[in-house]
Order: sequence, then C-alpha cells, then structure tokens
Amino acid sequence: MNKSVCFYFQVHQPDRLRQFRFFDIGNDYHYLDDFANRTIVRRVAERCYLPANRLLRELIVRNNGAFKVAFSISGVAVEQFQRYAPEVIDSFKDLAATGCVEFLSETYSHSLASLASTDEFKKQVKQHADLMKRVFGVKPAVFRNTELVYSDAIGATVAEMGYNVMLTEGAKHILGWKSPGFVYANAVNPRLKLLLRNFNLSDDIAFRFSDKGWPGWPLTTDKFADWAQAALEKDDVLNLFMDYETFGEHQRSASGIFDFLNALPAAILARGIDFCTPSEAAQRYQPVAPLHVPFPISWADEERDTSAWLGNELQEEAFNKLYALEGDVYKTKDDNLIAMFRKLQESDHFYYMCTKFFSDGSVHSYFNPYDTPYEAFINYMNVLADFELRVKDKLKAKKSK
Repeated sequence: MNKSVCFYFQVHQPDRLRQFRFFDIGNDYHYLDDFANRTIVRRVAERCYLPANRLLRELIVRNNGAFKVAFSISGVAVEQFQRYAPEVIDSFKDLAATGCVEFLSETYSHSLASLASTDEFKKQVKQHADLMKRVFGVKPAVFRNTELVYSDAIGATVAEMGYNVMLTEGAKHILGWKSPGFVYANAVNPRLKLLLRNFNLSDDIAFRFSDKGWPGWPLTTDKFADWAQAALEKDDVLNLFMDYETFGEHQRSASGIFDFLNALPAAILARGIDFCTPSEAAQRYQPVAPLHVPFPISWADEERDTSAWLGNELQEEAFNKLYALEGDVYKTKDDNLIAMFRKLQESDHFYYMCTKFFSDGSVHSYFNPYDTPYEAFINYMNVLADFELRVKDKLKAKKSK
C-alpha cells in the first residue's frame, strides 16, 4: 500500500474589536473595528489567499489530480471574504471544482464552545455545515475543531453528530512512544477515526521556514521530501496541518515559500509517495489503536493544551462570563444578538489575553493587536458589559409586551 501525505490548511480571520471604552458602555452598540478587519483581510488576500489558491490549482492541474489538499474555513472568515474580498470566495470555488480539495467541518465562529457548552457547540457546527453547502456546494464529512482542540469527550460528541473522522494534534504527552503517522480511534466511540498532526514537520514549514538561526535552514524542497520519505518508512500517513496564512503572510513571498510549495508535489510524488485528503486517509488506513485523551489538547504552544486561551485568570473570567449569558441570549430570539454572541466567542479574543512569554511569546505577539494582555481583557470586558445590557434590555422589552 502506498504511503501518503495529507495536507490540511486552516483558514480563519477574526472579527477584531474596536477600542471600546468604559464610557461607551450603554451608549454605543458598534463593537467591531471595520477598518482594521477590512484592511487586514484585503492584505492577507493579496499576500496569501489569492496567490496560494492560484498556485494550488496550477499544481493540481500540472500533476493530473495527484496533488490533493484539505481546508477548513471558519464561518466568520467566509463572512469577511464576502464583505471585503469576494474574489477569495471565487478562488476557493475554483479549487472545489477540481475535485481534489476537501472542505472540512468546524465551529462557525472558530470558538471554544466544545469546552463550555455542548448545545452551543452543536449549533455552531450545524451552522458551519449549512454555510459550506450554501457557499461552496459541499457537505463536509470530516471534522476539525478550533485549533485542533480534542478530548475523548469532545470526540464522542463529534461522533454523535455523525462524523467518522476528526483531526487533532499528535501531542507527545498523549502519544508517548507512539507515532502520529497512523490512524487512531476515539477511546469512547471507536467509530470515530483520528488523524494526528506531525508537528515537527508541519512546524518546519509553518514557523521555521525563514528562520536563518534554525539548523535546518535553508529548507529546500528536496530536503523536506527526504524528511517526509524518512518519516514514512514505518508510518502510513504524514499529516501536515498548518495555518494557510503560512504562505505569503507568516512566511513572506520573498522567503521563497511559494517556490518551495510549487516544487513540493513533484518531489513527493517522485519518491513514490502520494497525496490524499483526510477522508481518503481514513478510508485507506485502519486504526491501529484507541487514543486516550482525558483532558483537552490543541496544536498551540509547547504545552499542546488549552492554556493559550484559558491559562490565566483574565481569560477564565472573560470566558465564564461570556458563556454565562448563553441562556439569556437565546431567550431573546434576536438574530443580531445571537450573531454577536457568536462573534464574541471567537477564540482569538481570549488568545489576545495570554500572558505567556519565553518560547511562545513571539508567536502570541505576532497575532495580537493589543499592546498588553490586560488591554485586551479590559476592552473585551467593556464590550461584554455593553452586550449584557443589550441582552437584558431585550428580555425586559419582551416581558413588557
């Protein structure tokens, strides 16, 4: 049986909040920084989405369909593309038309609802699946949770929703001596197959590609293809999962990242290795063992846990206060309030409040529009206080009718 490389890319753009002061509470209902959102989406579209999508389509055609990839695109990213860069939607539709691209299911708002509310989690997954069908004409069969967050319980819930395959991180503290290069099964419901990210080789591209201080620099296509071949000597599948913004945004075009990607499929195929989508990998390879994950893992930071979003008191306070509003928000039956509730769930808001430093600090600062985690917390809590007032006012108005 052929050995395979499975490429998966995460596509997400958060709704950035505008500066919302204490004195705005109760006086201003506009929370989003429309200028920043438009500017950043347009910039990343020009640097990454449009050129990378063109290149991927060329690679699929050039290799006669032997090159395949998978994407998950958050619902809030699709909304922003529709608003600020509709040509990005068209370019993803062109990729979908090749038949060599799989679109995955996820939470609509790139949220951490799976850690807080099973009901909200299921609602967002359905909302996202409906969006994928409406916009791209596809029904996702594989699930990818926000930031690859996974546990036995989350996996069991995903299986309940009808999914047979889920992606997550090949975390060392979970795998021990085992390799991420095999298919595993959920420990509660073995019907759910698990594909695990090879974080070493994924991060060689995503984070280390242009790092001249890295011993592996420069990362040539042949060098990486040799590493992939070595990894697959004993394994079944090499799962390379990363942010799509790796290409052109995190690793700029001048670094040679597009040239690297352009030559990679031919180099992999020349070594007798093929490409497969997550669905194909799960069909091709049988699970070798159940994977026991009692506590949630993710693909973030050295810890590979949820501490990037829920690792300090600021994050926990904001997170708990937000989800405490869930019942009242849905009682309002107000579509605008429900939509904003989901935007406030975007994991990025909590990521900005992270107080980690050292090895992961530079990664956090790159993605953070705030100068300090405390500014992020204060701004978010001001918005949340105003949002709570709006919810209460709506419920009072409903009672008075």
